[in-house]
Amino acid sequence: MVLNTHPIYPSAGRYVLRLHRDARPQGGGLVGRIEHVTSGDSCDFASSEELLAWLERRASNHPCPKENE
Repeated sequence: MVLNTHPIYPSAGRYVLRLHRDARPQGGGLVGRIEHVTSGDSCDFASSEELLAWLERRASNHPCPKENE
């Protein structure tokens, strides 16, 4: 077996999403914290709109790395 030295999902694109114990995603109550693993940048959010806005800002400042880099 040969292991691939280039990961399919590089750590630069990894996030940790923590939902608050009172979050109710099925009812629209999305509350928690997200953290970018590599940089440590994080954000507390109180709605799906806040979460998506943070991800969009992060993506616009840090475009995805090219596959073969």
